[in-house]
Amino acid sequence: MARGKALYSRKFFLANLVMVGIIVGFALSTLVFSCSTRLEPGDSAFAQEPGTTPEINVSSLQGSFRQVSTAVLPSVVKITVAEGGDGDEQGNFPWFEFFFGEPDGDQPRRPRGLGSGVIVERDGDTYYVLTNDHVVANGDNIQVSLDDRSEVDAELIGSDPRKDLAMVAFESDEDIPVVRLGDSDALAVGDWVLAVGSPFGLQSTVTAGIVSAVGRRGGPQGNISDFIQTDAAINQGNSGGALVNLRGEVVGINTWITSQTGGSIGLGFSIPINNAKTAISDFIESGEVQYGWLGVSIRNPSPVLAEDMGIEEQDGAFVFHVFEDSPADEGGIQPGDFMKAINGTPVENADDFILRVGDLVAGEVVEFDLIRLGERQTIEVTIGRRADEETIAQQSPRAWPGMSVLPLTDEVRSQADIESSTSGVLIINVESRTPAAAAGFRRGDIITRMNGSRVRSVLDFYRELNDEGVDEVAFTYEREGEESTVSIVR
Repeated sequence: MARGKALYSRKFFLANLVMVGIIVGFALSTLVFSCSTRLEPGDSAFAQEPGTTPEINVSSLQGSFRQVSTAVLPSVVKITVAEGGDGDEQGNFPWFEFFFGEPDGDQPRRPRGLGSGVIVERDGDTYYVLTNDHVVANGDNIQVSLDDRSEVDAELIGSDPRKDLAMVAFESDEDIPVVRLGDSDALAVGDWVLAVGSPFGLQSTVTAGIVSAVGRRGGPQGNISDFIQTDAAINQGNSGGALVNLRGEVVGINTWITSQTGGSIGLGFSIPINNAKTAISDFIESGEVQYGWLGVSIRNPSPVLAEDMGIEEQDGAFVFHVFEDSPADEGGIQPGDFMKAINGTPVENADDFILRVGDLVAGEVVEFDLIRLGERQTIEVTIGRRADEETIAQQSPRAWPGMSVLPLTDEVRSQADIESSTSGVLIINVESRTPAAAAGFRRGDIITRMNGSRVRSVLDFYRELNDEGVDEVAFTYEREGEESTVSIVR
């Protein structure tokens, strides 16, 4: 009886009702899902509808690579420089035998240089090829191999070690494409690029990568260019070849790599094509690159110097010496000036300043914004034409003043073992054959007075040095505890 009453109780009825509801709800949801989304084995289910987020079109990207390669390859050549002239084949290309072995004893000559080049101009049947200076430097018997593997002799038109650029020319009555030059200033980190050239002599090789960085400094000694860094594979033999954007425009000339093995490790560097455009015209017109000349010795200031001069944490370039009778001297630029801008465009550092002055045209009047003794000024200078390296080297005696100094901070005193009671500025460098060297100054001398006035900072040093009211600067200095005086005529 008790069991029967339990079956007909209110609580039992409600429990059954809830259970029936759950079963019906589950059945209905299954039916609805099966009608709206039917999955077969192997199908994928999406958490959201396809197309709601950007997708990479791989086929389009591959098509771009193919189109660019097809368009550019006929304009990129292999360059072979045969032994000859007075160049040192072992010194210039020590890697050749490592990769290609020793030549047979009966061979009269062998390749001294292998590289690449880019056809950048045509004048009738004459084609002009831009390449690197280190590919063709001091060489003769230059041969160009075209994309169709035909070979023609080429002539060196001109070369320039400062930018590591050179130009050769060859004759052909064939219709050979000329590359389109792009705007390297428009490149951004992450942009796709292709490197085209002849690594290890393997002609018409194309590799892909991205722009890893722009505005890189350093590189081969003496090169004044900044560089595009890329992870597109660049190897020996790619030098002088093209770095190309996805529009098929040449944006760089591949130049050097960083590697401990001699092969690509994803650190390749190219000269921005905007740095080479003026050189292309100069090579064709005169056979040499013509640089603007200001006539200053300029470097980045050390943190200690910058703080003492009140220019810390600022972009710019510091003038250490000015050459007598140079455009800078005649225009009023002085040692100690901190160059801030050229024609209104800010200067990043000394390398940037040197590169941009070199691109100025001789005879052009240029505005230089600078800081002098803490005050902003603008000076106009008529740019000169830079002489050759030998002539520039002979002008050392004309560099004023010929010495560089630092303030006597606690750190400097500690490193140089200078007593705290001594005040002045410390000479840290004396350029040979300059007025300072001729006066007998040495590194380690401490200048305490100039023109009879106390010198307590680098600012004081440059104020007295550039005093237009005196023609002869009198220095009092200490050396190993002994005090001396010497004068230098401007």
